[in-house]
Amino acid sequence: MSAQISFRGVTKTFPVRGRPGAGFVAVDRVDLSIAAGEFTVLVGPSGCGKSTLLDLVGGLTAPTSGEILLDGRPVAGPGRDRSTVFQQYALLPWRTARGNVEFGLESIGLPRRQRAARAREFLDLVGLAGFEERYPHELSGGMKQRVAIARSLAYDPEVLLMDEPFAALDAQTRESLQTELLRIWQRTGKTVLFITHGIEEAVYLGQRVAVLTSRPGRVKEVVGIDLGDREQARDLRSSPEFARYRHEIWSLLHEEVSRAQQLEREVSRV
Repeated sequence: MSAQISFRGVTKTFPVRGRPGAGFVAVDRVDLSIAAGEFTVLVGPSGCGKSTLLDLVGGLTAPTSGEILLDGRPVAGPGRDRSTVFQQYALLPWRTARGNVEFGLESIGLPRRQRAARAREFLDLVGLAGFEERYPHELSGGMKQRVAIARSLAYDPEVLLMDEPFAALDAQTRESLQTELLRIWQRTGKTVLFITHGIEEAVYLGQRVAVLTSRPGRVKEVVGIDLGDREQARDLRSSPEFARYRHEIWSLLHEEVSRAQQLEREVSRV
């Protein structure tokens, strides 16, 4: 199962500490629709509200105005239909890889034998067959993130939310996991909303890339990515089509970064 996500005029304002009545607008009037089973990537300048949008979909915070719909129903809080993978793996050090994947299944009351079988199934899916009994300190960074992905998928959420999950990894591991993630997405059909600062990562992974403006975050443009079958392409990142999409998104982001820097200079003169 996968789900459609709709942002409708979503604004999120946070209070400013020490200034009663003042508000900080993180995202402003965001409209964005994500089809069921689609892989959508959010990119934008630092501080533009990407993680705020992910928190809103996850139900960790509520919009100040507007609404977020999941299969036509308003998001009213966290739910088992959504799961999040963060940059930090957040694995329990006293549990094995299998034990970490089983942890989420315990909360839904799955019997022990079924938990163990399901954990092994999803560790195999992410390429960790044979590592089920390893503890986090015995795993590389890429392996830890694979465990985190397996844990998020094991209880079968409709939506997978990913907040810069590969940012802390070296370039070679990052590219390997990008390829693995595409394989997992194609196999499971989940709806994926993925945040990154990397333009190449956005182009390689996304069916669509939503470019946000500098603060407050708005959707500047949504770029559709058509690179054919990524699994069949041997050197996709070196192709002319890849370079064209990368330049298009870079240009959109460069405009926003330049605008943000100009605003900072103007404020500093006041």
